Amino acid sequence: MKRDIIIIGGGIIGLTTAYFLQKAGRKVTVIDERDITNSTSFGNAGLLSSFDKTPLSYPGVVLNTLRLMLKGESPAIIHPTFDLKIYKWLINFILNANEKRTKKTMMLFEKYGEISLKLYEKMINDDNLDFDYHRNGMLSVFTEEKTYREKLQKYNYVDNDRFKILNKDEISEYLPSATSKVQGAILFKKNAHFDSKRVMLELKRHLEESGVEFILNEKIENIKIENKEIKNISSSKHTYEAEHFIMSTGYQTLLASKCNKELLMTPAKGYSITFNMPQEFIPKTSTIFNDLFIVMTPRRENVRFTSKLEIGSTDTNVVMKQIESIKKNFFLYNKEFEMKNEEYWCGFRPLTPNDIPLIGRDDEIKNLTYGMGLGWLGMTFAPAVGAILTDLVVNDKKNAHSDDILMFSGFYQ
Repeated sequence: MKRDIIIIGGGIIGLTTAYFLQKAGRKVTVIDERDITNSTSFGNAGLLSSFDKTPLSYPGVVLNTLRLMLKGESPAIIHPTFDLKIYKWLINFILNANEKRTKKTMMLFEKYGEISLKLYEKMINDDNLDFDYHRNGMLSVFTEEKTYREKLQKYNYVDNDRFKILNKDEISEYLPSATSKVQGAILFKKNAHFDSKRVMLELKRHLEESGVEFILNEKIENIKIENKEIKNISSSKHTYEAEHFIMSTGYQTLLASKCNKELLMTPAKGYSITFNMPQEFIPKTSTIFNDLFIVMTPRRENVRFTSKLEIGSTDTNVVMKQIESIKKNFFLYNKEFEMKNEEYWCGFRPLTPNDIPLIGRDDEIKNLTYGMGLGWLGMTFAPAVGAILTDLVVNDKKNAHSDDILMFSGFYQ
């Protein structure tokens, strides 16, 4: 049986793309190597941070990281490796850490972040989806005086709709656990947050009820190409044919390599801790500890930390040393409390060197489209990317005819 559209990968990009394709009247099949209950999207903090959040590669990132390493507070770890592709990625990452690139990236973040937030809100309203969604801003907390001063220099004007610089009492109101070691905080009002696990489960339920086919616990291992088209894809169990294929395999690039597509992307291991905390310490909104790369998000039943950025790691297990490091760094600047019912998770984020996703049609293979490289911002941009890919496929557009691809795809940056 030849299917209409097959999406390889059931993360947030795969599911949102399936959502918009189904809305456009296409028959969609999602194939995932797992059961869509523990992917990288499930471990996400749920912070939708497209406004006033600098990319990972920004001016001064190298020196700031080294300074935090000396203090024992750095979230970044680079493991020694013989993989030359990682060093190529690191060189490109450093080259992108300049003011011009950062300014352009933040403008793109804002444009496509706003599109995504409006699409999330439309999905919630149109299909009665429960995402535990709140658009009540993002608190950016600074533990380093230097970085706080630098941020204040950039926000030395008044814009009450966009941000507010908090005084000590207001910091305590938004983050009751904060101690006097915190240097300062800014509330960026345009951001939002939700429960990433709830989003994934709600989307999957809705898609199944809407007729989207799910083939789970089956890893696609081979791609057969004939006359510049994918003839079929296969696992160890079955072979599948379709009119069009969308590759959304997260950090895994093996299938792209089989299509002779080199993706400048590296897996970055991150962690999350989900727990219950005393009611009086729960933050008012999603909070990012800017210098520690720790995100703390309140959810309906619990709170979640996410942190760490390990480059060059292939270990898929939770390393308790890293969990303890996250806690240690957090409690350096927050009051002590008991974390109850802790759940630990780790996974790999697909990072590009400039934080721009790798999306668009393949240059050679006519019936292949990529939805890759969203890194730590998959949840933030998923609806926008899903809508862009749907437009390409449904209207049979070339990349050159899509302004969104030309602006927001790493293939053209």
